[in-house]
Amino acid sequence: MRVVVVGATGNVGTSVLRSLENEERVESVLGLARRLPGLRMNKVEWAAADIARDDLVPHFRGADAVILLAWLIQPSRDLNKLWMVNVEGSMRAARAVAEAGVPALLYASSIGAYSLGPKDRAVDESWPTGGVPNSYYSRQKAEVERRLDYFERQNPDVRVVRMRQGLTFKKEAAEGVRRLFGGPFFPSALARQQLINIVPEIEGLRSQVVHSYDVGEAYRLALLNEVRGAFNLATEPVVDAQELARVFGARPVPVPVQLARAGARLSWQLRLQPVPEGWLDLALNIPIMDVTRARQELGWTPSYSAGEALLDVLEGLRTRAGLDTPPLSRGTSGPFRIRELLTGVGGREP
Repeated sequence: MRVVVVGATGNVGTSVLRSLENEERVESVLGLARRLPGLRMNKVEWAAADIARDDLVPHFRGADAVILLAWLIQPSRDLNKLWMVNVEGSMRAARAVAEAGVPALLYASSIGAYSLGPKDRAVDESWPTGGVPNSYYSRQKAEVERRLDYFERQNPDVRVVRMRQGLTFKKEAAEGVRRLFGGPFFPSALARQQLINIVPEIEGLRSQVVHSYDVGEAYRLALLNEVRGAFNLATEPVVDAQELARVFGARPVPVPVQLARAGARLSWQLRLQPVPEGWLDLALNIPIMDVTRARQELGWTPSYSAGEALLDVLEGLRTRAGLDTPPLSRGTSGPFRIRELLTGVGGREP
């Protein structure tokens, strides 16, 4: 089996490669990325391609499946660029899959594609995917889902799988996560469990996480099984202030929602950190996901609990862990994170 992984150098991409590298039924993997990495893995060859501009069909021909992971979260101050890559680029890749005659497309959707939903019960994959209006990330994920509905009707011979994962962490992705969400002023040296004494308790803030390795395994299982449709991916337990306090040995401190939103917005406007308040709105409004389908139809069982995933990325933040790929390497930031500062903190990529 030959597999093409588009967006192979990121958090999930490197975990997918890890799973495919150890799968005997996969003979070769082509990793596509805009910027070639130094990372070398068994079975994996690399090629440079931009889903927003380049001809992808030659890369896809002869493949048994394409795994589409490419997605930009930054620059958060250039929504047109994000749209052209995330929405238009994703659909260019989907159309190239059909043109190249590839029989399967596995797409990285997200819990963020879901419409506003409940926090007191879990919903399955039939919950509407209308997105959360105040989040550009959510709007774009929802738009790709809508366009994939049309793509599937037009291309019934392509097996389309959509992975809707929760917040995805691993130690080796910590530098990438920090750049995307914490920015150049985040104090990595203070990312120590013993220094976290309080956690904010914001009403309605309950989220789900999953370890990146477990996500990689879910893609491997979906690749090898003749499944279609959407799969929710998350681990237990659901994370709220009480769970964070238990994991870190900290004390929850109530913080009003409006104060948290105002702080997120002001710090983004002042370019102190790279994400606007829409990310908080997303976390406050997305539903809790039921992962029964992934467990039953894929045979997927997460190896990491939510607490273990959080502690793993915390360790990575403290040690500035990474991999030799542009999205995950500490070298991407430059000396003293100068390249991040020169982007305007969310104005463009480092």
